Amino acid sequence: MASRYWVVSLPVQNSASTLWNNLQDQISKHSFDTPLYRFNIPNLRVGTLDSLLALSDDLLKSNTFIEGVSHKIRRQIEELERVSGLETNALTVDGVPVDSYLTRFAWDEAKYPTMSPLREIVDGIHTQVAKIEDDLKVRVAEYNNVRGQLNAINRKQSGSLAVRDLSNLVKPEDIITSEHLVTLLAVVPKYSQKDWLSSYETLTTYVVPRSSKKLYEDNEYALYTVTLFGRVADNFRTSARERGFQVRDFEYSPEAQESRKQELEKLVQDQDMLRSSLLQWCYASYGEVFSSWMHFCAVRVFAESILRYGLPPSFLACVLSPSVKGEKKVRSILEGLCDSTNRQVTYWKTEDEGGAMAGLGGDTDAHPYVSFTINIA
Repeated sequence: MASRYWVVSLPVQNSASTLWNNLQDQISKHSFDTPLYRFNIPNLRVGTLDSLLALSDDLLKSNTFIEGVSHKIRRQIEELERVSGLETNALTVDGVPVDSYLTRFAWDEAKYPTMSPLREIVDGIHTQVAKIEDDLKVRVAEYNNVRGQLNAINRKQSGSLAVRDLSNLVKPEDIITSEHLVTLLAVVPKYSQKDWLSSYETLTTYVVPRSSKKLYEDNEYALYTVTLFGRVADNFRTSARERGFQVRDFEYSPEAQESRKQELEKLVQDQDMLRSSLLQWCYASYGEVFSSWMHFCAVRVFAESILRYGLPPSFLACVLSPSVKGEKKVRSILEGLCDSTNRQVTYWKTEDEGGAMAGLGGDTDAHPYVSFTINIA
């Protein structure tokens, strides 16, 4: 599937079918590897020249916005598929692959009545795409919020002993809690364990001899228990800190542990559900945005062709996908078929040199015919 297309229109002097045949012949002879398709644009409502000029000022800006939303949704789909480990599915519009939709474009009269003013069609498309973008932001924020909570919990469970959640490392039998005795949890640097074992009994008074037991070890630290009288716990914490040992605040609670487990399971379920829902929404919305974008491009070709070639509308619109090395040859073919003696074309080319057509979007003012690029990936 090509990812880059040119949409062009050429002025018609005699008949569109004759021009189309000539273009096909030239492409097949001199750039046979360039796919070529008709871009069928209906008879839209022209309006006044002033309204077309005013519209042309907004066409490039709106196109940039709509194209941006299209790419944003595509990137979101790719990211969700990557995270889910899914194979990338071909993006479609109403069940048709996007490249086929573009190259076989047909105007949707029911959705965009051709008798509507061009401004109304363009504003309608812009509003619809803006609404989809807003919806995307809300859905992505909701998904990222749950994902962020899960990541925070996972960091706590997979970080070093200095910061991680200790509840899943401690068993009920590791903890002694009575009227007088408490069990503390000490985080000891991995290479200071001998120092800990030789000194913990003397860090304060009333430490139970030989009460320290190692529960866990990671790359940096080891986790030890120590049992002592509760009234000297604060003194022990201070002395331990001075020796480079960290006593972690911890209270064993089976209820709290079960609650955290249930919270984690719910977050995992919520993340999976939101990811699946967001992916389905993105697939559907991408098709909607792409369809809107192609209708917008049709309006753009129509408006810019009239501004360039004059009235009544008489132009041939087509879609090409030249290779990079074939671009120069295709440009040459298009220019050769564009009647440079046409009064309006010459007029607009002269005005271009003075900058009067700078409002026309894309690279339309760089050639004696209307042309702009569509990047669908």
